[in-house]
Amino acid sequence: MRRPLTSILLAMALMSSSMMGESVKRTADVVYGRKAGMALTLDVFEPARKNGAAIVFIVSGGWLSSHDDSNLPHITPEYYDPYLARGYTVFAVVHSSQPFFTIPDMVLDLQRAVRFIRHNADRWEIDRDRIGILGSSSGGHLALMVATQGEAGPAASPDLVDRESSAVQAAACFFPPTDFLRGGLGEEGTGRTPESPWVRTFGGSLASTELGRQIVGRQISPIYFVTANLPPILIIHGEKDVPVPLEQSETFAAQAKEVGARMVKILVREGKGHGWPDFWKSQEDVAAFADWFDHYLATTRH
Repeated sequence: MRRPLTSILLAMALMSSSMMGESVKRTADVVYGRKAGMALTLDVFEPARKNGAAIVFIVSGGWLSSHDDSNLPHITPEYYDPYLARGYTVFAVVHSSQPFFTIPDMVLDLQRAVRFIRHNADRWEIDRDRIGILGSSSGGHLALMVATQGEAGPAASPDLVDRESSAVQAAACFFPPTDFLRGGLGEEGTGRTPESPWVRTFGGSLASTELGRQIVGRQISPIYFVTANLPPILIIHGEKDVPVPLEQSETFAAQAKEVGARMVKILVREGKGHGWPDFWKSQEDVAAFADWFDHYLATTRH
């Protein structure tokens, strides 16, 4: 008798999980939403000993994201090991990508992911009020977009997931763009010219006009959403970063201080640019992130 395709896929998933070792359970391709005829997915990594907190790891680079295409930013389990070792349940989230989708689309994806994770907190044995978010470069930018705009969903929504809050309780990121209208990103920062590599990501022809550039630039820049309710944020940035100058993080931190936000801290890496070899495996950097989450997500479960 032939086995149903679903049974075969389930067996393959269980085999994949067992190869990771008994200490970590991986659940792949969990659908957290749907749009434009496609599924939005995340992978869940659960340590044997949980601390009750969750980390949303944004799978992103150049506003591109993939589950397993090695030619694109993709889910990379070894990146999550340091957090799993400390008991965090890690959610590796894949968002929609340019050139078909824009940054506002991606932000909505990630807000949906946070709401989905919170709605299913009991399923994964996490505290719905202890969720952190983590990313680098474009992923760092998207992490800040989520961190600055967390809010409760509409109570009347027919979708119970959408009623949940999209707020995170802590954030950490590498070298994020924070302001596409200033801060050394250059004229092509928001796709100001047709030859900009990100012109479609930033809204296509709208961003090619000065008025459109101002509208889009504010819409996609975390700095314009900073309030006193900002969760604690740690940023690691290279001193000699050219594509995303250190000024981007400094002005963001200054704005947070001006409005009385809780805490934005910058760790400057001397002599380093926009990324460095195996920065996701850098013991110094990853330990700083993990310590940050330990400090701000360490509340006893209730």
